[in-house]
Amino acid sequence: MINSITIEDFLQKAKQLPVLDARAPKEYAIGRIPQALSFPIFSDEERTKVGTAYKQQGHDPAVLIGLDLFGPKMSKFVREAEKLAPTRELLVHCWRGGMRSGAMAWLLDFAGFKVYLLQGGYKAYRHYMHGQFERERPLLIISGNTGSGKTDLLPYLQQQGQQVIDLEGLASHKGSSFGSIGMAPQPSTEHFENLLGMTMLELDEQQPLWLEDESISIGKVQMPKLFFDRMQASPTIVLEVPKPLRIQKLAEEYCRTDPALLESAILRIKKRLGGMATKEAIEAISAGDMEKMVDIALTYYDKAYTYELAKKQEVLRLPLETLNPEENAQHLIKFAKQHQLI
Repeated sequence: MINSITIEDFLQKAKQLPVLDARAPKEYAIGRIPQALSFPIFSDEERTKVGTAYKQQGHDPAVLIGLDLFGPKMSKFVREAEKLAPTRELLVHCWRGGMRSGAMAWLLDFAGFKVYLLQGGYKAYRHYMHGQFERERPLLIISGNTGSGKTDLLPYLQQQGQQVIDLEGLASHKGSSFGSIGMAPQPSTEHFENLLGMTMLELDEQQPLWLEDESISIGKVQMPKLFFDRMQASPTIVLEVPKPLRIQKLAEEYCRTDPALLESAILRIKKRLGGMATKEAIEAISAGDMEKMVDIALTYYDKAYTYELAKKQEVLRLPLETLNPEENAQHLIKFAKQHQLI
């Protein structure tokens, strides 16, 4: 039995049932519904072949080529689906909810599965994700110079019942020239949007959402423009931590890092640091003097931060004397309450 359902119903059922993505592997790699399993009806090469036939010869010849490719693999698809969905109930989608998911749904229905087919396919899902960034919701932005421990606060805010999204965690990047060090490969911008939209779906849009201040780019990932603009216009609390503490924190982190990675990070900001400062920073890395290297790098990052902060519409400053994240999270919540932000 095939049931064609909306994206809202599809995502609800995806919490319990396996999701099969019938698109080609390249499409899946660029972006996907996070729960979805790659279950391509065509390989990348086969998809290109069918697409070329459609453009050059028209609909009917392309369908026949597709059937020739699909037919020999049908029993394999059924056996794989039995492993993935032992209850014989599953969800299927392709790009637009057209022939690929329709053919897969027909096959699995014929084999005795209960199949839910996504109306509009992955395209409908992407539209739904973009809709999450258009919704009005109160945002609170945690800002501060590099090394202020902003990311460290997030789990402690969550423990205190606050709504939090770790944008750098979703983007797998810490947002500076050093940001990829120790992180997994970044998702595509498209998949980052999917991860962000899905996280927002789980939250109460009436309650404030805490976010770390970011540039519109987090590494190679681009923030949704509308969402970024809302962040810029939202109340921003600046954590003011003494520079020596910030230097100490970052130096402790980087002393465990491959010196070659640190040198590459310094060279990426060479134009902004200047030749002499770059040379001194690289010499400091070679000498194992992480505090000096960090001090030099912060000269650039602190200037850049001051420039970006000037673009904010509402800025509040919270002086902090330590980098204890649990204590600072409590200070932050108290501060936000005093200013009637939460």
